Amino acid sequence: MKTIFDMNNKNAPLAERMRPRNIDEFVGQKHIVGEDCLLRRAIKINRLGSCIFYGPPGVGKTTLAFIIAEAMNNEVRKLNAVSSGVSDAKKIIDEAKQNFELYGKSTILILDECHRWNKAQSDCVLEAMEKGYIIFIGSTTENPYINMTPAIVSRCRVFKFLPLDIKDIKDALLKAIKDKERGFGRVNVEITPKALNHIAFASSGDLRNALNALELAVMTTTPTDGKIVIDEKVAEQCIQQKAVSVDENMYYDLLSCFCKSVRGSDTEAALYYSQRLINAGCEPLIIARRLIAHASEDIGMADSNALLLAISAHYAIKNLGLPEGNIPLAHAIIYACEAEKSNSVIKALGMANTDAQMFSDDKIPEYLKNYHYDTDDLTPYKYPHDYGGYVEQEYLPKSLVGRVYYTPSGNGREKNLVRKKKIKK
Repeated sequence: MKTIFDMNNKNAPLAERMRPRNIDEFVGQKHIVGEDCLLRRAIKINRLGSCIFYGPPGVGKTTLAFIIAEAMNNEVRKLNAVSSGVSDAKKIIDEAKQNFELYGKSTILILDECHRWNKAQSDCVLEAMEKGYIIFIGSTTENPYINMTPAIVSRCRVFKFLPLDIKDIKDALLKAIKDKERGFGRVNVEITPKALNHIAFASSGDLRNALNALELAVMTTTPTDGKIVIDEKVAEQCIQQKAVSVDENMYYDLLSCFCKSVRGSDTEAALYYSQRLINAGCEPLIIARRLIAHASEDIGMADSNALLLAISAHYAIKNLGLPEGNIPLAHAIIYACEAEKSNSVIKALGMANTDAQMFSDDKIPEYLKNYHYDTDDLTPYKYPHDYGGYVEQEYLPKSLVGRVYYTPSGNGREKNLVRKKKIKK
């Protein structure tokens, strides 16, 4: 079967030709494929079970799946959940069963966009996974715990992939330029440090995007004295994003100034720093994402409308772009600055998270469980709506009875909030 490692076609896209061929060439994700990590150890002893890779595009999910398949020397079948049906899966399962019975080897089923499989498609492969005919490796950009059938997820180990850092992307770009077999090593290509930094930064952790931009730059740039020079202007055009006109330290300093101006209720300063960032080439969605976080961190329950406006501004920027999207973004910034401030949400979250880690094994009340099976505990669950919408009963484990995480501030709408929970002092 032809795999992605058959790179004899020189007309294939650069990102396809430069796919890592083994785990040592793999870029990033050290928390998954590092020397002492579970996945690498499982591959070495050929004992990898079914798993799901999820994370943003262009970070190596499908590539790693094929690397695993090559390393384990098993039969490999690949499907795309968008275009495949139950019949496709059943055909692979029948072949896998025969192969398992004859040779004792499992078949690796690599499924791209696995969150798109419906329940019928997912259910048809469950028995094969349990009996060992199939080792399922799914890849998805969506959270599998939310968007996939629980029966599949419960039989898989889930690995979360992260966006690649700038250094990893720069190293991969330079390797593509120097590689004589698969990259541009046979062509005299020179990329300036600023252009390299910009492509790596603007790709937002997506190596495929960065390699596509590099390929477009090389293929469309006219050689000068036999040399193809990729400068910052060419990089901007190929990655379709203006280069940030400030250095990295200044960029993060300006972002910090914006955040602290919102927290400090200085509308003029927040607007100034947001526009200075945008004019310098900062992606406006970054500003909108920070605003969403601050709407809960620094405003929170004092004025929950700030969160709604921040999310609306993010939607507007994403769908309208500049310059139109800049108007609702400014609207949300002004609202956030002028709103009453409260950090009660972030404080409550921090305290609850600390307890969740420290008391992770504490026994939960039997009457709150999904199925009340402990006959020794006859405490009934009180359905609040039978008592007019609220009834006092204990929801926390016994070790945390009386714990208070959320304390309303005296600001904005929060000062009028009356908590139903009886706080014991």
